[in-house]
Amino acid sequence: MNIEHLLYDYLLTAGLSEPYAKYLNMVALLLAVLIIALLVDFIIRKVLVTFFTKFATKSKTKFDNILVKNKVPRNIAHIIPLIVALEFTPTVFVDFPYVENIVEKGLQVFAIVLTLWIVRSLLNTLKDYFKTLPRLKDKPIDSYIQVFMIFAWVIGILSAFAILTGIEFIKFITTIGAASAIIILVFKDTIMGFVASIQVSINDMVRIGDWITFEKYGADGDVIEINLSTVKVQNFDKTITTIPTYALISDSFKNWRGMESSDGRRIKRALNIKLDSVSFLSKENGDKLKDIGLITSYIETRQTDIHDYNTEHNIDKELLINGRNLTNIGVFRKYIETYIENHSATNKDMTIMVRQLAPTTQGIPIEIYAFSSDKRWKNYEYIMADIFDHIIAAVPYFNLEIFELPSNSSFLDKA
Repeated sequence: MNIEHLLYDYLLTAGLSEPYAKYLNMVALLLAVLIIALLVDFIIRKVLVTFFTKFATKSKTKFDNILVKNKVPRNIAHIIPLIVALEFTPTVFVDFPYVENIVEKGLQVFAIVLTLWIVRSLLNTLKDYFKTLPRLKDKPIDSYIQVFMIFAWVIGILSAFAILTGIEFIKFITTIGAASAIIILVFKDTIMGFVASIQVSINDMVRIGDWITFEKYGADGDVIEINLSTVKVQNFDKTITTIPTYALISDSFKNWRGMESSDGRRIKRALNIKLDSVSFLSKENGDKLKDIGLITSYIETRQTDIHDYNTEHNIDKELLINGRNLTNIGVFRKYIETYIENHSATNKDMTIMVRQLAPTTQGIPIEIYAFSSDKRWKNYEYIMADIFDHIIAAVPYFNLEIFELPSNSSFLDKA
């Protein structure tokens, strides 16, 4: 006596009609298979999850913990019940071949979906694990994982269509090849993002954690994620800017990594000095400036050199313009340079320069070019402000004035 007709024969003997006996026989077998599959699934899932959890707590590596976190054992546990269901499908639907064919195809499609779940869990596990490794922490792991996942989904979807249509997989792929142009058009951004992410990684253009400035997209902050199609930047105001990955190779942006890995952060700022406040220094005014400790020796040395030169060449010094002379702006530049060289927060091993830029309608720019030894934003801003607080306050000592556009108060009668 066949097991698939065990209940069917009993129902016929009991006097039930043949069609009803077949349907009841199928329903009974289906319920039995479902119960068996669910029990097997429950038992295997419990065993696998418990085993992996205990193993992960005792193991020193983080990989198995991440496996459990991403539900890899739970997804693998579904394989055995699926095999049980596939094995018993012919038995359950022995009298209904058309339904058997539909159910088998449905289970085969589910097998593909289950495989994709397992692959996704494994890829997410690899992604999370690689991010714990110091040498891979700043790499665009998400992009590569997404590419593999896209390939897996494409193959899975094509396989499912091949099963449902009854066409062989190879023939189905060949047929799909004719529509490759449409597929490329649909996945244009994904393909461009994939190529861009490879170039970004190979050329080491951007890493997770880099501070970048991308004016076109209004981004100014730290890179927190690099995906296949987008790069996420957390701006300093805590907003998130999303940038297309391919924009990193097609447009210009600024990466501050070089500054952060160097020994200092650049200070580059200018003061505009009023043109009519610039003058030659008389001996009396020069002697007054000797009281400023940072430039005492400089003025003495320069005065001696200038006096010797003018005497040697019989220069008439009734007019200051004759011969060689010190200027208040020149001494001021030397003072600034000496002050910055002696400042405790500047890096003395990097460039320190005070230069005069081309005069403009807003005066003569005196630019300070130096590097702070502390690169942290808050401290850097404090150091730069501290330097310029002092320099701005020092300007009147040299009989100079800072240019500023007139305000309403400039026109008030102060008499």
